[in-house]
Amino acid sequence: MSEESKMFAALLKYWRGRRGLSQLDLALAADVSARHISFLETCRAKPSEQMVLTLSAALDISLRECNELCRAAGFEARFPEPSFDALEDDAIARAIARMMRQHEPYPMVIMNRSYEILRMNQSAHRLFEWATGRGVSGENAYALFFDPERGLRDKIINWEEAAPELLSRLQREVLHSPRDQELARLLARVLKLPGIPEHWSHPDFSLSPGATFSVRVSMHGMEVGFLTTIMKFTAPQNLTLDELQIESYFPTDELTEQVCAMLASGADPGA
Repeated sequence: MSEESKMFAALLKYWRGRRGLSQLDLALAADVSARHISFLETCRAKPSEQMVLTLSAALDISLRECNELCRAAGFEARFPEPSFDALEDDAIARAIARMMRQHEPYPMVIMNRSYEILRMNQSAHRLFEWATGRGVSGENAYALFFDPERGLRDKIINWEEAAPELLSRLQREVLHSPRDQELARLLARVLKLPGIPEHWSHPDFSLSPGATFSVRVSMHGMEVGFLTTIMKFTAPQNLTLDELQIESYFPTDELTEQVCAMLASGADPGA
């Protein structure tokens, strides 16, 4: 029995267990026999590359985890992972750039799966610089929101209400992708920050997460509010695109609209 066979069998059994599926459940979802699933998990059969992809889809695992399953079965990783700066599809890169321009004068932020800020449109640059007194490109969005040393948390008016909601989003992602060490480290880092109540470590997952997120911030004597949404690409064949998160900010009142317009024009709203 090869080490590859053992690794694939162990991962297949692990993910089936995480998804709460019996061998018969997985067999029905993947349209194969339960006997074949049993043979794969006991290393009595070796999967084809197509079977690995079929099982990955049936188990609803990420492209990153699918790549790991492919390697465990002795195949090359199926989905490439170029850097954001080296996206192979120029049309996608142009589409993202156009989206960021079209969203002006409102902020838009591009993040990776670990919520590290990769790109921002000009409005986002100006808003965060105005709020914190510095640029935030390359920072982690969760650290920026939760860490009192980053200069934003004490300005968030509805922090006590918004923070648990945002934290729950991260906790759900860690629960869904338990082998993602980057997300796990980010969650652990956030939970250790000052002022994080212990009971926030135990969220109520029976409550459905909202499709949008609202935040109100006090900036230079003015209260501005935004509704944010996160968009992801559907069915990409590229790991980098699969994990991109495009966060759009929409003003919730007329004052916030005016502040965004003034920042876009280069004026200081607080002057």
